[in-house]
Amino acid sequence: MKTISLLARILLGLVFFVFGLNGFLAFIPMGPVPTGTAAQFFASMSQSHYMTVVFTLEVLCGAMLLAGQFVPLALTVLAPVIVNIFLFHTFMAPQGLPLAVLVTILWLLAAFRLRSVYAGLLRPQLPA
Repeated sequence: MKTISLLARILLGLVFFVFGLNGFLAFIPMGPVPTGTAAQFFASMSQSHYMTVVFTLEVLCGAMLLAGQFVPLALTVLAPVIVNIFLFHTFMAPQGLPLAVLVTILWLLAAFRLRSVYAGLLRPQLPA
């Protein structure tokens, strides 16, 4: 499981580092612009510069995952980003859903090895 977790961490780091940089440099063509609700959502996120923050977080967390430094922090910061990616593709742009599922699985595999770090978050009560 250690090898699988390491591989998942590196792949997840590559995905977020590369796609985060792509948000700034546009070196990978992203295909046709979504239509309907997805287009409205993406336009508002872009025009408000919200995506600049998201791309910055993706690059930084991707670099942390690749370097093996601050991995619990990087996974914690990426968790809501991944939830939003997954929900966006589930409800508005299903053509990207396979990659969203892959990223979710990679996150789960990378986080599984660190489950003891996150154990305190899942306790229903505060420690005495």
